[in-house]
Amino acid sequence: MNLLVTGGAGFIGSNFVHHVVANTDHTVTVLDKMTYAASREALAELPEDRVTLVVGDIAEPDVVDPLVAAADAVVHFAAESHNDNSLNDPSPFIRTNLIGTFTLLEAVRKHDVRLHHVSTDEVYGDLELDDPKRFTEDTPYAPSSPYSASKAGSDHLVRAWVRSFGVRATISNCSNNYGPWQHIEKFIPRQITNVIDGIRPKVYGDGLNVRDWIHADDHSSAVLAILERGRIGETYLIGADGEKNNLEVVRLILKLMGQPEDAYDQVTDRAGHDRRYAIESGKLRAELGWSPRFEDFESGLTDTIAWYREHEDWWRPAKDATEASYAAKGQ
Repeated sequence: MNLLVTGGAGFIGSNFVHHVVANTDHTVTVLDKMTYAASREALAELPEDRVTLVVGDIAEPDVVDPLVAAADAVVHFAAESHNDNSLNDPSPFIRTNLIGTFTLLEAVRKHDVRLHHVSTDEVYGDLELDDPKRFTEDTPYAPSSPYSASKAGSDHLVRAWVRSFGVRATISNCSNNYGPWQHIEKFIPRQITNVIDGIRPKVYGDGLNVRDWIHADDHSSAVLAILERGRIGETYLIGADGEKNNLEVVRLILKLMGQPEDAYDQVTDRAGHDRRYAIESGKLRAELGWSPRFEDFESGLTDTIAWYREHEDWWRPAKDATEASYAAKGQ
């Protein structure tokens, strides 16, 4: 197949492109706006005869339509995704996550092209720390930030186009990703690069907020399984049973990097900071036979720390500006 991968130069999208090249014979056309969170370097080592980068905006029909017309299937990763940024300026999130998804839906509808839409568990809001429940495909939506609200809206658009127009689409909602090529504004790479620089990691609030972590390569294998074998119109939750609170994550990073486990600082909490996410991925595992490669968080984190140590030339140019932005907010 020829896959069109939107947002394929970003963190999760580029990991998916690498996974496709390594595990299939498909060719890939990447459509990416190349914002600050995208990286040409993430695609640079891939074979030119199998991966093509097109720089463009998914909210522009003239850009999207011919690419969809030439594709056998579309995998839609493109999104503005940083919660802190959505609190400062929600407008890019509305344009990319809502208008961009609408534009893509109209194109796949016109050309009858298979679509997989990649979303987040943040659309479900949060769970209490002492609540044994996990998110399932039937959990009601309750987004709490401009980012998660825009992703919830995009999910609803996909479902409406499936029901109203017969678009051949599936949706996945995934827990928090970590791994190679993730921008250092995000939690895990920020802490890793801080330790490399001799800076004490920063933890929001009491540090007890829980996220359900999954390595980006495991997310990629799940998305490919859904694209190939998922039932049209269905939603699948992707998770690797990786629940950890932020203090546990930071302490493990410090331990794996040879530092005292209490060598971190706690800073002012983020506005609207969801308390706990947890994914029940039983449907995906039972229907499609999927399971994660990194079955324990420590092995995936060890792999990720090694990657950031080995790729300092990639993240170093953005480090000072990222830390200055956080410092201005007392974080």
